[in-house]
Amino acid sequence: MAWSRHPKAPWYLGVVSFTESSFFPIPPDVMLAPMCLANPRRAWWFALLTTLTSVAGGLFGYAIGYFAFDALSPWLRESSYWDSYQLAVAWFGEWGFWAVFVAGFSPIPYKMFTIAAGALAMPLLPFALASFIGRAARFYLVAWLMKWGGARMEALLHSYVDRIGWAVVAVVAVGLLFQYAHAS
Repeated sequence: MAWSRHPKAPWYLGVVSFTESSFFPIPPDVMLAPMCLANPRRAWWFALLTTLTSVAGGLFGYAIGYFAFDALSPWLRESSYWDSYQLAVAWFGEWGFWAVFVAGFSPIPYKMFTIAAGALAMPLLPFALASFIGRAARFYLVAWLMKWGGARMEALLHSYVDRIGWAVVAVVAVGLLFQYAHAS
């Protein structure tokens, strides 16, 4: 909460949001939620800032995958992120746009999807659109919950955020399977 009241807190939030989308391990929700609690009148602004800087960071992650994947892959194979990267590659093969959307909202490491999108040369416009929609949905939900529920909601959010994210993944997967079954 102390950091969320710092005069430069929006800058810190933007940096965390940008870097988390391409390489940093800490999600921006840890700053966004307290900032929305500390200043509920600015919750929507904080959600917009988080969304825009996260998408910009996602574009940077895309560039890493597109231009530097060969240099990055030995490290990635040895890291704890390799399984997430493999999941991202598999999802791109099946769902493309929807994979990025779901990763933008869910607890799956979004950075792996941004890098995979670049490495697989996903068309940039659908990537950016899916990133914007998925990230906006996530960050505006966090801002709304903090604005609506206050400190009590923050504790619940920390307890249930992963379950909410996985529920969204399941709903989208069922919807896509349903659509695929009826298209065949």
